Amino acid sequence: MKKSFAAAISFAAIITAVAPASAADMAVKAPPMAPLPVIYNWTGFYIGANGGWGQSRNCWDFVAPGAVFAGGCGDRSGGLIGGQIGYRWQTGGWVFGLEAQGDWADLSNTRLSLIDPTFSTRTRTDGIGLFTGQIGYAWNAALFYVKGGAAVTSNTFDILTTIGGVNVASASATRWGGAIGVGFEYGFTPNWSFGVEYDHLFMGDANNSFSVVNPIVAGATNRITQDVDMLTLRVNYRFGSY
Repeated sequence: MKKSFAAAISFAAIITAVAPASAADMAVKAPPMAPLPVIYNWTGFYIGANGGWGQSRNCWDFVAPGAVFAGGCGDRSGGLIGGQIGYRWQTGGWVFGLEAQGDWADLSNTRLSLIDPTFSTRTRTDGIGLFTGQIGYAWNAALFYVKGGAAVTSNTFDILTTIGGVNVASASATRWGGAIGVGFEYGFTPNWSFGVEYDHLFMGDANNSFSVVNPIVAGATNRITQDVDMLTLRVNYRFGSY
């Protein structure tokens, strides 16, 4: 009996010693993996709207046979509203794109002629178009880019009487030039983004003939130099999914 009792005690001691070690050797269940961060994708076609501020600077010269007469320069700012459509593709952090943009504009300036103050000159720009390429770099949902390409403006040039503002001569022109710009855009949902953009348009100068004989310098055409600055807020919708 004593031997059986001693054997039972010995067996219990062995079980007690082995049990903690066995529990320690059991595999611990690994915690679930954290979800991978979502990487924003800028690739795809997009369409959007924009609106903001613009300023047009225009300098008039009157070109007569054998002479050029300076008529003065003027600046005028006004509102812009329009839309854009384009395509972007992303490789790594780099983003490349093509875009067409069109805006209605209300940019008009009137100033006294330096040659004959009884007359005033007026330039009105009522439409602006941009056809540009883009190069940018994205930090997930944030995109910084530069752009450049062609620009077109729709303009009307008038000569008015200073007293009474009677229109005595007009010319109109669709002018082509160049554009450069810079912008920042942020994707606040997988398909919607919001941004701000600045553009400068180099429209150069061009000669235009008036509808009647020029009353300031008889028989002269008008040579007008134009530059435009634009600052717009933009919202875009990108088609496609991650």
